[in-house]
Amino acid sequence: MSRKIIRFVKQETVLCAALALAVLSMFFVRPDREYISYIDFRTLAILFCLMGVMSGLQKTGVFQWVAQALLGKVKTARQLAWILVLLCFFSSMAVTNDVALITFVPFTFIVLDLIGVEARKQLLVPVVTLQTIAANLGSMLTPIGNPQNLYLYGKAGLSLGSFVSLMLPYTLVSFLLVMLWSAVQTRKYDAPIAVSFSENVRLADKKIQLAVYLLLFAADLLTVARVIPYGLALLITVVGILLADRSIFARLDYSLLLTFIGFFVFIGNMGRLPVFHDFLQRIVSGSELLAGAAASQVISNVPAALLLSGFTDNLAPLIIGVNIGGLGTLIASMASLISYKLVVREEGAVKGAYFRCFTWTNLAFLAVLLLFAFVLR
Repeated sequence: MSRKIIRFVKQETVLCAALALAVLSMFFVRPDREYISYIDFRTLAILFCLMGVMSGLQKTGVFQWVAQALLGKVKTARQLAWILVLLCFFSSMAVTNDVALITFVPFTFIVLDLIGVEARKQLLVPVVTLQTIAANLGSMLTPIGNPQNLYLYGKAGLSLGSFVSLMLPYTLVSFLLVMLWSAVQTRKYDAPIAVSFSENVRLADKKIQLAVYLLLFAADLLTVARVIPYGLALLITVVGILLADRSIFARLDYSLLLTFIGFFVFIGNMGRLPVFHDFLQRIVSGSELLAGAAASQVISNVPAALLLSGFTDNLAPLIIGVNIGGLGTLIASMASLISYKLVVREEGAVKGAYFRCFTWTNLAFLAVLLLFAFVLR
């Protein structure tokens, strides 16, 4: 039993921390009717809907189908790296950063196997590192790109256009950085290559499911844009998934939803303690961007966004800070851990090389984007 508990804590460290903080805060503010007001049900409902739809789309194989279509035209290693990295960059804007990595990092291993041992050895670490960075940076453009954006977008009351306008300059600079660094990383191995798949993904057998998930995704986007009430979107999504493939419900990341609830309770209780509230507000106020980026390095950007948003009304720089703050340490974005675990499972011998490459590349990108942020502001 103790081993199972230890394993669970290791696997769900952030969830355990959130629940522990929530329980601890209850000793200072006893449970009462105000607790229900802490919970942002709109964010939780939309997040649940998006997780379900993305899981369904992933299961249809549509993402792999798109990737195979693009890779059929590849002629050099540089083109290969650009496509693999940009698939993560652009797809994360719509399907979230973690789904992009879960989908395309394993696909990358398959592709690199097809072009030879030497190419795989040269490209695996830098390409997966850049895919991870690209997913974290591409996802910052839209409210649905990652969980902290979805929450802060709702809390700030921004329009969809205002949010995209806020993050667009950083996304454009990120795109240029990713393209440039991909070219640099592949300069040592840019021999002609050809990628062909022995078995192509076919969507013919899943047209109905694909159509259902695309319609549900459209409904979720309208909910994010505040056109459809979140309660109606939740009902439509649940019914749609039940009709299309009820096994999707077993694939969802319920720990993320519980993590949000834990932090909602902790932040709500701490906000009712004048000493703690005033102390954290003094630290955050006027330094939201830096506070968001710095806190993300230690507790990751989703908890940082949830925690700091309770102590400032100036959410625009906080949105920028926690998005840029997804770069840096391995835990700055929980999505980064997905790539790390996939690399370790696939090629354990490069674990150290991947960690070193990931860390210094992330820190370099973080430094450039922070400098750009302060110049722009």
